[in-house]
Amino acid sequence: MKRRKQYRFTQNAIAQNVIENGKPLYDTIKGQWHQLKFNNNNPIVLELACGKGEYTVGLAQEYPDFNFIGVDIKGDRIARGSQIALQQELHNVAFLRADIQYLREFFAPGEVSEIWVTFPDPQPRDKQEKHRLTHPRFLDLYAEILQPGGLFHLKTDNAPFFDYSLETLPAFGFTDLIYTHHLYDSPLNDIHHGIKTKYEAMFFAQGFSINYLQCKNKGTLAR
Repeated sequence: MKRRKQYRFTQNAIAQNVIENGKPLYDTIKGQWHQLKFNNNNPIVLELACGKGEYTVGLAQEYPDFNFIGVDIKGDRIARGSQIALQQELHNVAFLRADIQYLREFFAPGEVSEIWVTFPDPQPRDKQEKHRLTHPRFLDLYAEILQPGGLFHLKTDNAPFFDYSLETLPAFGFTDLIYTHHLYDSPLNDIHHGIKTKYEAMFFAQGFSINYLQCKNKGTLAR
């Protein structure tokens, strides 16, 4: 296992589509993704806590005129998505190895057009609330880097976490909320193009309902 992880870290070190500490773009990319990485002005879409990057790669295949960035702190995970993107010559894909709480260090205000959060750790205990990716401290980050009207997507099998998110997002100024507790039986099903993460496929096979919501960023909120 240790050797496999080390091999993936080595892959990341030489992969042109991975930005991580120690690489030149890591300290200079903020506000410069279009110029320094993608060489175009196409909209930027983030997948946060992307894991193996199933959505980053899957959506990039569906939307070649958008740029997709998977963000995760786990280098061995993003290496898998990175290598698939390289093999498929998806030039509209990048991966950023960083902690989500530091998004401001890598994205300028309004630089991002959409954010996807797919099957994050629900952090179910009360004392873990501040670590939930729809806690106000994270929503403050999203509201800043998302352009006004930018979309936020959430998918999860965890009903309590989903209900929590249904409360925090509108309370924090996100608007035009649409949602379903049964994605695959909903008209909203087409939005995700049948893309499934490892955990999504596993939980769905076990009979769990898939919850999905979409909302818009009203703009950066003063705090």
